[in-house]
Formats: sequence, C-alpha cells, structure tokens
Amino acid sequence: MKSLIQGRGLQQCAVVIALATWSGVANAAEGEVAFEKIQLTGTFHAEGSGIGDFNRDGHGDAVYGPYWYEGPEFTTRHEIYPPEDFDPNGYSNNFITFVHDVDGDGWTDVLANVWPGKEVAWFRNPGEQGGRWEQQLAFPVVDNESPGYADVTGDGTPEIVFHTEGVLGFAGPSEKTARERWLFTPCSEMHGWGKYTHGLGFGDVNGDGRADLLMSEGWWEQPEAADGSAWKKHPFPFGAGGAQMHVYDVDGDGDGDVITSLKAHDYGLSWFEQVTGDDGDISFVEHAILPGVAEESLDGVQFSQPHAVQLADINGDGLMDIVTGKRFWAHGPKGDADPAGAAVLYWFELVHTASDDGVTAHYRPHLIDNDSGVGTQFTTGDLNGDGKVDIVIGNKKGGFVFRQKS
Repeated sequence: MKSLIQGRGLQQCAVVIALATWSGVANAAEGEVAFEKIQLTGTFHAEGSGIGDFNRDGHGDAVYGPYWYEGPEFTTRHEIYPPEDFDPNGYSNNFITFVHDVDGDGWTDVLANVWPGKEVAWFRNPGEQGGRWEQQLAFPVVDNESPGYADVTGDGTPEIVFHTEGVLGFAGPSEKTARERWLFTPCSEMHGWGKYTHGLGFGDVNGDGRADLLMSEGWWEQPEAADGSAWKKHPFPFGAGGAQMHVYDVDGDGDGDVITSLKAHDYGLSWFEQVTGDDGDISFVEHAILPGVAEESLDGVQFSQPHAVQLADINGDGLMDIVTGKRFWAHGPKGDADPAGAAVLYWFELVHTASDDGVTAHYRPHLIDNDSGVGTQFTTGDLNGDGKVDIVIGNKKGGFVFRQKS
C-alpha cells in the first residue's frame, strides 16, 4: 500500500465525468422515510467519505477517496490526490475522511487517515483559482480504527481524536496555517493499545459541559483546568471494541448515555443507559439493539460487522437515530463473521413511549439498502438544503450517496 505522503506529487485538479448511476429506492408511503441511491463509482478507493461545499456554489458535494463529486447531480468529479484503484480483497490508502476548513481561508479542505497507525494528511482546497490540492501532514502516527474529529477543547476548532504509542488524546493545529505538525495533547496514562484497536468516541458523559473521551474499556473525564495531567479514567466495559462511540441522552432523562457497536468484526449494537450507583458514581446498564449473537435479532433484523456508526435525526422528530450497516469484506471474502452476507445499510429509529416510569426508549430498524453497507467511517448531512439528512458511504463496493426523498 502506498502512502499518500510518500513522494507523490498532486496533479492539477481534473474535471471528469464520473461513472455515477442512479437507482431510486422504492417509493415509501406518505410520511415514511425513503432514499434515492446514487452510485458515485463502483471502484474501491477508500473506506470513508465526507460532505462539504467544496466549490462554494451552495450545493453539498460528496468526497470519496481521491475525488470530490459536484452536487446536486454528482456526475462531475475533481481530483484531490492522485487516484489509485484498489482490489477489494485487499485494502486502500484512505481509511477515514474528515472535512473542514482547516486553515480558515473560507474554502473547505479534506483530511484523510491513510491507515491505522499511519499519518493523517490534509489537502488544501485551491479555491477559486483551481489547481492542485496542496498536501500537508497533520500528525504522523494516528492509531485506532475509529479516530474522530471534533472540538474537544471547546475553542471552536475541531481536533483529531486518537491514541498514539499507547496514549489517548487529541491533536490540533499549532499555528493558523496548520502547516506545521499538529500538537498532540495526551489525556491518559500509557496503555497497551495498538494501531488496530477498535472503538473510540467523545461526548459529555457527566454533564459538566466538557467533552470526555471514550474507548471500549471506559471513559476519560476532561478536567476543568488543562494542567497537562492525565484525565481521570472511569473503567466500564462497553463491548469488545466496535466503531465510533457516541454520547447521547437516549431515554430523555437528562444524562449522557453511550451508543456503540460491540464488536466491529462480529455482532452487536447496544446503548448503555447511564445510572448512578450506590456510591454516587456513574455506571451504565446495557440495552441490546442488535444482539451480540448471530441467532438473535431485532424485529428479525441481524447483520455482522457494524464497523461504522453515526447518529443523525433521520426522520426529523427531534430524536437522534442510529445509522450503521455491514462492512463489506473487511478482511476479504472468507474473513470475519458472515463475510458473504448482504452489505446492508440501516437506520434505527429512536422511539420514546410514555410509561408509568417516564419514558421507555427503543429502536425500530429501517432498511435503506442491501448492496452497499459501510466502511470504517461514513458521513451524514444535508446535501441539498431541504432540511433532511442524507448519507455518503465509501467502502469496497465503491462510493454512494443516499439522498433522502422529500
């Protein structure tokens, strides 16, 4: 696998006609959610995706691997870095994609994690004048298969969240242009985590207004003052290592619950209800969404390898739903649990039901597609400004836009 950094100059941004195809999902009854499926390409370029208005024309664009695709039609693509076609039996050079105006010049840039344990590079949008996307190094060794990108410090600028050399923390630009190596802020003691460790997230667990960090073995509490010391670790077993972990008040009782897949290459998706223990400390009670064994299901729905998980209010009811699916051929056609199963993409509707004890929360599964799945990361957002959540997916089946129908 070639690094994006290793001596490969970026060529002039080329405009070409992409191999985009449309396959509209069957019409839903009035009031139901349905998506139009747009295939950007059937070529394997990456396992992540992004959304942004890269040419500032007011239309949301999709980014998959070395190209960004112009919305709203997604038939014209532009090169970000030299493209390389990958064999789905192997791996790509782009596992995670983030989108942000990194240097604050008003033009949206693209960040890519080449491989777990390798660099995060960012590509500077050339703006109105066009030309090549200048490549910069953000951080050289980003471990974990689910690094994140969020404003951990509360200063309005997002940071990359990851662990490196066994230490959990985050890294952000050290100066305005973001061209110098980004500074890493350690938040934990040294652990035995490796580059392929699964499960990572962030969110305000204890309700103090500060973002905490999460991994499958617990959460790290952000202190009030940043004095350079390790954040307090609160051990708790959130599964065996899944995907992106999220903090959200699932049951509406005012505190932060945790949502995560249990095993990225096996089965299981759960939410962990926050409760207060007898000692006054925060603890959690697990509620299965997709059971952790293949023989059980949620309303007849079960699939393996939920290697990417996002939250979004899909149906506009004010509650954050779960979007996830099956990672296709994570380790080839014979690896992991049920590798030949359909590459499904689902959204799980969060439903609140009034009860004598207040509110009961449960999830209702809805199939979006059965021939795309997820990679190691994907993105949700409003591509066409209609107020509805759309989805951009990238994996070994190619790149896809799922545009929600009005």
